[in-house]
Amino acid sequence: MKKDKLRHSFPLRRGLSASEAAIYIGVGTTTFQNLVGDKMMPKPRGAYSCRLWDVDDLDASFKNLPIIGDDKEVDTWADLDQK
Repeated sequence: MKKDKLRHSFPLRRGLSASEAAIYIGVGTTTFQNLVGDKMMPKPRGAYSCRLWDVDDLDASFKNLPIIGDDKEVDTWADLDQK
């Protein structure tokens, strides 16, 4: 059985390429690489010359991304406490 055919027989793999990891979290490859560079997404794991992203690592990093519109409550009196 060819590798591509075998690959599609599994619904999800543990290790993903950069382009697959980008699709997994819902962004383009360039944005994904920027997120990795900015430490918002994990670095890959290595197996010989392969760079693979673990889906558990991706899930944990994705859950740590900020939620839009979910601003932390701002203490407007904090500056008075510093005096």
